[in-house]
Amino acid sequence: MISFVGAGPGAADLLTLRAVDRLAAADLVVWASSLVPEAVLEHVRPGAAVHDSAGMTFEDVTGIYAAHPDAAIVRLHSGDLSLYSALQEQVDWCLAHDRAFEIVPGVGSLAAASAAVARELTVPGVAQSVVATRLPGRTAASMPDHETVAGFARHGTTMAVYLSGARPEQLRDELRAGGEGYADDTPAAVVVRATWPDEQVVVTTVGDLPEAVRSTGARITVLVLVGPALAGAAPRCLLYDPAYAHGHRRRSAPGSTVGRPR
Repeated sequence: MISFVGAGPGAADLLTLRAVDRLAAADLVVWASSLVPEAVLEHVRPGAAVHDSAGMTFEDVTGIYAAHPDAAIVRLHSGDLSLYSALQEQVDWCLAHDRAFEIVPGVGSLAAASAAVARELTVPGVAQSVVATRLPGRTAASMPDHETVAGFARHGTTMAVYLSGARPEQLRDELRAGGEGYADDTPAAVVVRATWPDEQVVVTTVGDLPEAVRSTGARITVLVLVGPALAGAAPRCLLYDPAYAHGHRRRSAPGSTVGRPR
Protein backbone atom coordinates (compact mmCIF):
# COMPACT_ATOMS: atom_id res chain seq x y z
CA MET A 1 0.00 0.00 0.00
CA ILE A 2 1.19 3.51 -0.83
CA SER A 3 -0.20 6.12 1.55
CA PHE A 4 -0.08 9.68 0.24
CA VAL A 5 -0.05 11.71 3.44
CA GLY A 6 -0.51 15.43 3.95
CA ALA A 7 2.03 16.56 6.56
CA GLY A 8 0.28 19.80 7.42
CA PRO A 9 1.60 23.34 6.96
CA GLY A 10 4.73 22.97 9.06
CA ALA A 11 4.19 22.42 12.76
CA ALA A 12 4.90 18.78 13.56
CA ASP A 13 1.92 18.57 15.92
CA LEU A 14 -0.52 19.47 13.14
CA LEU A 15 -0.32 15.99 11.66
CA THR A 16 -3.61 14.10 11.76
CA LEU A 17 -3.92 10.99 13.91
CA ARG A 18 -4.22 8.92 10.74
CA ALA A 19 -1.01 10.44 9.36
CA VAL A 20 0.86 9.53 12.56
CA ASP A 21 -0.52 6.00 12.35
CA ARG A 22 0.64 5.56 8.75
CA LEU A 23 4.12 6.93 9.53
CA ALA A 24 4.49 4.59 12.49
CA ALA A 25 3.54 1.56 10.37
CA ALA A 26 5.60 2.45 7.30
CA ASP A 27 8.43 0.31 5.97
CA LEU A 28 9.57 3.15 3.74
CA VAL A 29 8.98 6.91 3.77
CA VAL A 30 9.57 9.37 0.94
CA TRP A 31 9.54 12.97 2.11
CA ALA A 32 10.64 16.42 0.88
CA SER A 33 13.13 17.96 3.33
CA SER A 34 12.71 21.33 1.61
CA LEU A 35 9.02 21.55 2.56
CA VAL A 36 8.38 19.22 5.50
CA PRO A 37 10.03 19.70 8.91
CA GLU A 38 12.36 16.91 10.03
CA ALA A 39 10.51 16.70 13.35
CA VAL A 40 7.69 14.92 11.53
CA LEU A 41 10.01 11.94 11.04
CA GLU A 42 10.01 11.31 14.79
CA HIS A 43 6.86 9.28 14.15
CA VAL A 44 8.71 6.90 11.81
CA ARG A 45 9.70 3.62 13.46
CA PRO A 46 13.37 2.66 13.82
CA GLY A 47 14.57 0.59 10.89
CA ALA A 48 12.25 2.11 8.30
CA ALA A 49 13.95 3.39 5.17
CA VAL A 50 13.68 7.14 4.63
CA HIS A 51 14.29 8.80 1.24
CA ASP A 52 14.52 12.56 0.71
CA SER A 53 12.71 13.55 -2.49
CA ALA A 54 14.00 17.15 -2.54
CA GLY A 55 16.39 16.36 -5.39
CA MET A 56 14.35 13.63 -7.06
CA THR A 57 12.37 13.55 -10.27
CA PHE A 58 8.98 11.89 -10.70
CA GLU A 59 10.75 8.89 -12.21
CA ASP A 60 13.07 8.64 -9.20
CA VAL A 61 10.11 8.56 -6.82
CA THR A 62 8.07 6.05 -8.78
CA GLY A 63 11.22 3.97 -9.19
CA ILE A 64 11.25 3.57 -5.41
CA TYR A 65 7.59 2.55 -5.50
CA ALA A 66 8.31 -0.01 -8.22
CA ALA A 67 11.29 -1.47 -6.35
CA HIS A 68 9.20 -2.15 -3.22
CA PRO A 69 5.92 -3.66 -4.41
CA ASP A 70 5.01 -5.22 -1.07
CA ALA A 71 6.15 -2.46 1.29
CA ALA A 72 4.00 -0.13 3.36
CA ILE A 73 5.07 3.17 1.81
CA VAL A 74 4.30 6.70 2.97
CA ARG A 75 4.75 9.52 0.49
CA LEU A 76 4.79 12.56 2.76
CA HIS A 77 3.70 15.83 1.15
CA SER A 78 3.61 19.29 2.69
CA GLY A 79 0.25 20.83 3.59
CA ASP A 80 -2.83 19.20 2.14
CA LEU A 81 -2.94 17.09 -1.00
CA SER A 82 -5.81 18.85 -2.75
CA LEU A 83 -3.83 21.91 -3.90
CA TYR A 84 -0.52 22.16 -5.78
CA SER A 85 0.71 18.83 -4.46
CA ALA A 86 1.69 16.99 -7.68
CA LEU A 87 -0.43 14.14 -6.35
CA GLN A 88 -2.49 13.31 -9.42
CA GLU A 89 0.38 12.03 -11.55
CA GLN A 90 1.33 9.64 -8.73
CA VAL A 91 -2.24 8.42 -8.39
CA ASP A 92 -2.31 7.84 -12.14
CA TRP A 93 0.93 5.84 -11.84
CA CYS A 94 -0.65 3.69 -9.13
CA LEU A 95 -3.71 3.04 -11.27
CA ALA A 96 -1.58 2.19 -14.32
CA HIS A 97 0.57 -0.23 -12.29
CA ASP A 98 -2.23 -1.77 -10.25
CA ARG A 99 -0.81 -0.53 -6.95
CA ALA A 100 -3.04 -0.09 -3.94
CA PHE A 101 -3.03 3.43 -2.53
CA GLU A 102 -4.86 5.74 -0.17
CA ILE A 103 -4.94 9.50 0.38
CA VAL A 104 -4.64 10.89 3.91
CA PRO A 105 -5.65 14.58 3.96
CA GLY A 106 -3.60 17.10 5.89
CA VAL A 107 -4.13 20.54 7.36
CA GLY A 108 -3.65 22.97 4.48
CA SER A 109 -1.63 26.16 4.47
CA LEU A 110 -4.82 28.12 3.76
CA ALA A 111 -6.30 27.04 7.10
CA ALA A 112 -2.99 27.76 8.80
CA ALA A 113 -2.76 31.23 7.25
CA SER A 114 -6.33 32.04 8.27
CA ALA A 115 -5.47 31.06 11.83
CA ALA A 116 -2.28 33.12 11.74
CA VAL A 117 -4.18 36.31 10.87
CA ALA A 118 -7.13 35.41 13.14
CA ARG A 119 -9.67 35.96 10.39
CA GLU A 120 -12.46 33.79 9.04
CA LEU A 121 -12.26 33.92 5.26
CA THR A 122 -16.02 33.69 4.67
CA VAL A 123 -18.02 36.43 6.37
CA PRO A 124 -21.83 36.87 6.09
CA GLY A 125 -22.71 39.68 3.72
CA VAL A 126 -19.05 40.27 2.87
CA ALA A 127 -17.57 37.16 1.26
CA GLN A 128 -18.97 33.65 0.91
CA SER A 129 -16.41 32.26 -1.51
CA VAL A 130 -12.65 31.71 -1.45
CA VAL A 131 -10.61 31.60 -4.65
CA ALA A 132 -7.28 29.75 -4.49
CA THR A 133 -4.97 30.55 -7.38
CA ARG A 134 -1.47 31.70 -8.35
CA LEU A 135 0.40 33.81 -10.86
CA PRO A 136 1.83 32.02 -13.89
CA GLY A 137 5.57 31.62 -13.49
CA ARG A 138 8.03 29.01 -14.70
CA THR A 139 5.12 26.60 -14.95
CA ALA A 140 2.93 29.04 -16.89
CA ALA A 141 2.02 26.31 -19.37
CA SER A 142 -0.05 24.63 -16.66
CA MET A 143 -2.27 27.70 -16.18
CA PRO A 144 -5.45 27.68 -18.31
CA ASP A 145 -5.84 30.90 -20.32
CA HIS A 146 -9.12 31.83 -18.63
CA GLU A 147 -7.70 31.48 -15.11
CA THR A 148 -5.96 34.73 -14.15
CA VAL A 149 -5.59 36.60 -10.88
CA ALA A 150 -7.06 39.68 -12.57
CA GLY A 151 -10.09 37.71 -13.73
CA PHE A 152 -10.77 36.33 -10.28
CA ALA A 153 -10.11 39.71 -8.63
CA ARG A 154 -13.17 41.13 -10.39
CA HIS A 155 -15.33 38.93 -8.15
CA GLY A 156 -14.17 40.86 -5.09
CA THR A 157 -14.38 37.91 -2.73
CA THR A 158 -11.60 36.42 -0.59
CA MET A 159 -8.58 35.29 -2.60
CA ALA A 160 -5.65 33.14 -1.56
CA VAL A 161 -2.69 33.54 -3.91
CA TYR A 162 -0.02 30.87 -3.70
CA LEU A 163 3.52 30.65 -5.12
CA SER A 164 3.66 34.28 -6.24
CA GLY A 165 6.01 36.01 -3.81
CA ALA A 166 8.74 36.49 -6.42
CA ARG A 167 6.60 38.92 -8.46
CA PRO A 168 4.89 41.24 -5.95
CA GLU A 169 4.34 44.18 -8.36
CA GLN A 170 2.72 41.91 -10.90
CA LEU A 171 0.54 40.43 -8.19
CA ARG A 172 -0.57 43.87 -6.97
CA ASP A 173 -1.37 45.00 -10.52
CA GLU A 174 -3.37 41.89 -11.33
CA LEU A 175 -5.31 42.22 -8.09
CA ARG A 176 -6.22 45.75 -9.17
CA ALA A 177 -7.43 44.34 -12.53
CA GLY A 178 -7.19 47.71 -14.25
CA GLY A 179 -9.58 49.33 -11.79
CA GLU A 180 -12.12 46.50 -11.95
CA GLY A 181 -10.67 44.44 -9.09
CA TYR A 182 -9.66 45.23 -5.54
CA ALA A 183 -9.17 48.83 -4.46
CA ASP A 184 -5.76 49.77 -3.11
CA ASP A 185 -7.11 49.96 0.45
CA THR A 186 -8.49 46.39 0.38
CA PRO A 187 -7.05 44.44 3.33
CA ALA A 188 -4.35 41.88 2.57
CA ALA A 189 -2.00 39.68 4.55
CA VAL A 190 1.32 38.12 3.63
CA VAL A 191 1.90 34.83 5.46
CA VAL A 192 5.26 33.07 5.21
CA ARG A 193 5.84 29.53 6.52
CA ALA A 194 2.65 29.41 8.55
CA THR A 195 3.03 27.45 11.84
CA TRP A 196 6.81 27.05 11.45
CA PRO A 197 9.01 28.54 14.22
CA ASP A 198 10.04 31.32 11.82
CA GLU A 199 6.48 32.13 10.68
CA GLN A 200 5.97 35.69 9.44
CA VAL A 201 2.69 37.57 9.10
CA VAL A 202 2.53 41.05 7.59
CA VAL A 203 -0.88 42.75 7.56
CA THR A 204 -1.11 45.23 4.69
CA THR A 205 -3.29 46.41 1.79
CA VAL A 206 -3.36 45.65 -1.91
CA GLY A 207 -1.65 48.95 -2.71
CA ASP A 208 1.21 48.28 -0.29
CA LEU A 209 1.56 44.60 -1.12
CA PRO A 210 4.98 44.74 -2.88
CA GLU A 211 6.63 46.39 0.12
CA ALA A 212 4.99 43.93 2.50
CA VAL A 213 6.17 40.90 0.53
CA ARG A 214 9.72 42.24 0.25
CA SER A 215 9.86 42.96 3.98
CA THR A 216 9.66 39.22 4.66
CA GLY A 217 12.67 38.38 2.50
CA ALA A 218 10.77 35.36 1.18
CA ARG A 219 10.10 34.45 -2.44
CA ILE A 220 8.80 30.89 -2.38
CA THR A 221 6.81 29.91 0.71
CA VAL A 222 4.52 32.94 0.53
CA LEU A 223 0.74 32.85 0.74
CA VAL A 224 -1.12 36.12 0.17
CA LEU A 225 -4.67 36.55 1.45
CA VAL A 226 -6.76 39.36 0.00
CA GLY A 227 -10.31 40.59 0.45
CA PRO A 228 -12.74 42.59 2.56
CA ALA A 229 -13.31 39.63 4.91
CA LEU A 230 -9.87 40.35 6.39
CA ALA A 231 -11.07 43.68 7.75
CA GLY A 232 -12.72 42.09 10.78
CA ALA A 233 -15.79 43.50 12.58
CA ALA A 234 -17.96 40.85 10.93
CA PRO A 235 -21.75 40.95 10.94
CA ARG A 236 -23.38 38.44 13.26
CA CYS A 237 -23.74 34.95 11.81
CA LEU A 238 -27.35 33.80 11.44
CA LEU A 239 -26.51 30.28 12.57
CA TYR A 240 -26.39 31.32 16.23
CA ASP A 241 -28.93 34.15 16.06
CA PRO A 242 -31.91 33.43 18.41
CA ALA A 243 -34.33 34.47 15.68
CA TYR A 244 -32.96 31.85 13.27
CA ALA A 245 -34.35 28.31 13.51
CA HIS A 246 -32.80 25.14 12.15
CA GLY A 247 -33.07 21.37 12.62
CA HIS A 248 -31.50 21.44 16.09
CA ARG A 249 -32.95 24.62 17.56
CA ARG A 250 -36.29 26.44 17.63
CA ARG A 251 -36.58 30.12 16.93
CA SER A 252 -36.71 32.29 20.05
CA ALA A 253 -36.82 35.96 20.91
CA PRO A 254 -33.64 37.64 22.19
CA GLY A 255 -33.35 37.10 25.95
CA SER A 256 -35.75 34.14 25.86
CA THR A 257 -35.01 31.03 27.93
CA VAL A 258 -36.55 28.76 25.26
CA GLY A 259 -34.17 25.91 24.52
CA ARG A 260 -31.79 26.78 27.36
CA PRO A 261 -30.87 24.07 29.89
CA ARG A 262 -32.60 24.38 33.26
